[in-house]
Order: sequence, then C-alpha cells, then structure tokens
Amino acid sequence: MERLNAQVPPAGESLRDAIARRIAFVREQHPQGVRAPSKRLLLGELRSLYRGGYRGQAVTAAARPMPVMLLPGFCTHPLRMKPMADALRAAGHRVYDWGLGFNMGPSARRFSLLLDRVARIASENAEPVALVGWSLGGVFAREVARQQPEFVAKVITMGSPFSGDRHANNAWRAYQIITGHTVDTPPVECHASKPPVPTVALWSPRDGIVDPRAAAGWPQERDRAVAVRCTHLDFAGAPQVVAEVLRQLDVEE
Repeated sequence: MERLNAQVPPAGESLRDAIARRIAFVREQHPQGVRAPSKRLLLGELRSLYRGGYRGQAVTAAARPMPVMLLPGFCTHPLRMKPMADALRAAGHRVYDWGLGFNMGPSARRFSLLLDRVARIASENAEPVALVGWSLGGVFAREVARQQPEFVAKVITMGSPFSGDRHANNAWRAYQIITGHTVDTPPVECHASKPPVPTVALWSPRDGIVDPRAAAGWPQERDRAVAVRCTHLDFAGAPQVVAEVLRQLDVEE
C-alpha cells in the first residue's frame, strides 16, 4: 500500500487544506503485516487511569545520585510523571522535567530547545544527565543522546516505539492528526540504531499502545531490554516501573 507522502505542512497552508490533509490521515489504513497491540490490551489502558502510582513508598537511596531528566509521552504533561519524579527525588537524584510543557510531537525548534536544556543542566551539574523518557519522550531522549552524547550519561526508555515500523502501535493515527505530519516523516529524524551511550529499553507484554517488539528493540539497538508487567499508561509512575528505573540508574555500565 502506498503511504501518504505530504507531511510537513507547506508554508501558507489554508485551514481548509490543513483539515483535508488530516481527514486523509484518518482514512489511512493500517499497513498489512504490521502488528499493534490487541483491542483487549488497548481497553486495559482505561483501567490505568484509575490507578495511582508511587505515593511516598520507601525507596532505597541511590548508589550514585545524578541529574535525571524526565521526558513525557505524546500529548502528556510533565505533571503526569510526578509519581516518578517524587520517587527519584526521594532516592537522592536531582530531577528535571524537559521544560517544554505538553509533548505535542516534534518540531525542529522544540528539539533545539531540548538539546540546549540538556546541555545546560549537564553544565550546571558538572556531569552528564540521565534521560528517562516515556513513549515518544523516550524516542526524543535517544535522539538527544545521539546528537550530543557528551551531555548524556544514560538513556532509559519506557514503552518507546523506537524500533521497526512506526505504525506498530495504536497511536499513529492520533499522532498524525495532531502533529500534521506522518509517522514516517517527522521534522526531526529519529533512528533505531543505538545511541553512543548506555541505553536501556523497558517494555511490557501488557502494553496496549505500543507493540512490545517496537519498545524492546533488537540487541544492536540498545544495551538491555527489561520487561515490566504494566500498561502503557502505567509507565508514568507505577511502583514496579519506578523500582526498575531506580535499579537501572544504579547500574554501572
């Protein structure tokens, strides 16, 4: 099947043309042979909206406290990752959000601002920053580490669709409608190859949004893949995810 090929909105595009382009995105069919999580798993994500995350449970002090930046998932705000931030601070890490508010997808300007923020935080702390990215935030984290590895200590992705076909998830249509470009042609190129820093991929067999293989990647695309039994939305701060992130931050590479 031929995929849509217009992606970044042309300069001066009219409102009518913008709407027509998004209607075309809605009508685009899921590519044959590309897996996405089942409808049963997708419905399971709704239950995550009613579950809390870390709520001040005791955590073990970090072996080596470090600056950590949290990058939110698509269409989410850093506040959605507050349970994770609270736990990391309780362990002694210095926690920063990505500084860009809601994650509404990539743009060259926003990515440039993110690069500057990571470099500034690393400079202020006199050491590289660990990047912990949820879903699309993890894709951004990997690309930041690829472009400026001197400022990144480690990347931990959580349910991030960095490997394989970019349609291997249940969110690609929503992504295209909201961003105005297709998943195959983002304004900031993102590669599946491993960044030149330690890279850990957390994935879940219960993920209802992103196909587990897309989030786990292949051996040459990351250093470790670790399974965590949670929904996609639970990656923001479920206790078992928090515990695994804390463990991975303590691993000496």
